[in-house]
Formats: sequence, structure tokens, C-alpha cells
Amino acid sequence: MAKVTVMDWERRVQFTDGVFDRVLPPGRHRYKWRRSSLLTVDMRQRSTVVQGQELLTADGVTLKVSVLVVWRVTDPRAFLTASTGAEHDLYTAAQLAIRDAVAATTFDDLLADRGRLSAGLAEATAAHLDGLGVELISSAVKDLMLPGELRRAATETLLARERGKAELEHARAEAAALRTLANAARLLQDHPALLQLRTIQAAATPGTTIVLTPDPSYTPR
Repeated sequence: MAKVTVMDWERRVQFTDGVFDRVLPPGRHRYKWRRSSLLTVDMRQRSTVVQGQELLTADGVTLKVSVLVVWRVTDPRAFLTASTGAEHDLYTAAQLAIRDAVAATTFDDLLADRGRLSAGLAEATAAHLDGLGVELISSAVKDLMLPGELRRAATETLLARERGKAELEHARAEAAALRTLANAARLLQDHPALLQLRTIQAAATPGTTIVLTPDPSYTPR
């Protein structure tokens, strides 16, 4: 007989004479080492990055997209026996899911809302994982890379939009200033005494020069 210690974050799958026997939980266990094989499965949460792949949008634009998949093992036996490589199958499922998501979206929609690619991505990936003994926790777009020409075009579009906003705000400020001046002119026209009062106030300020224009209708006596 032999002894083995299973750590809290792992499970040992025991095969006796090549046939599944049991899953050893955390703790100290005895087993027949001559007839048994023990395979270790890590039960902790894992992250897998699906490296950037070139994909076509609905309107034929090529993008490079990478995906971050977070998952964990829930059934150690199925994880080892249902597939020759469950993690590879997970990787492939995420590739297929992001390919379909990009193919169903136009380039303009992606620029307007990049987060839309991640919506429903986990569900589409999990649909290919039945029986593999894994649980998909999340799946989201990690990086979205545009070709050089498209990056420059997108930057120029953004700059043009921001310049247009700045010019619009400047025009609004000028229009507001003109409205204020027009209101002041009407007020002085209706109340000439206000102009004289304002002139006296300005003259009281040290260093201020006041130039008075004679009334052309005035005739000296």
C-alpha cells in the first residue's frame, strides 16, 4: 500500500487496472500503487487567452481580436476522460464564438460600441463544452486591433468630430455674446440716461480716458 496527500485545491483521479475507480478529495489517502494510477486535476480558477486572430466583419473589414476566457474544472473525471484535451476544446469553442460574433457585426457598430462583441460570448462558448467537466465563468474581448490604415482613418474621424464640437461651442459663445450686446444696445436706446450714468462710472475709475463726441445738433450761443 502507498499513501498520497491531496491538497485542498486539487483532486486525484484514481484508475485501477486502467479502469476509473474514484476521485480522491483533499486529505491523506491509501491506495494500491502496483495496480493504480493517480492523475492530478487542479480545481482552481484558470484564465485562457485566445490569441488575436484575423476575422471579417459583416461588411468585409478585417480585424484582429483576442479573447480572455475564465473557467474552472467541475468534474475531474469528465475533464480527463471525455476528451483528449478539454482545455484545447475550450480554446477552440472560444475561437468559434468570437468568429461568429464578429461576422454578425459591422465595423461601424464595433467602433461605436466595442463591448457589444462580449455580449453573449460566454453563452456561445459554453454551448460547445457540454460533458467536458468544465464551467465557463466569463468570456470577453481582451483586445481589438485594427489594421494600420483603419486606425489612422478612425483617429482622423475622431479628431474631426472633436474639432467640430469645439467650433460649435465657439459659435454658440459668439452668438450669446452678440445677443448680449444687442440687448444692451436696445436698452441704451430706450433709456439714454443709462449711457450717461455708465460714462460717469467709467470716468471714476483711475487711469480711464473718456472721449466725448459732441452732439451735432448742439449750437453754441
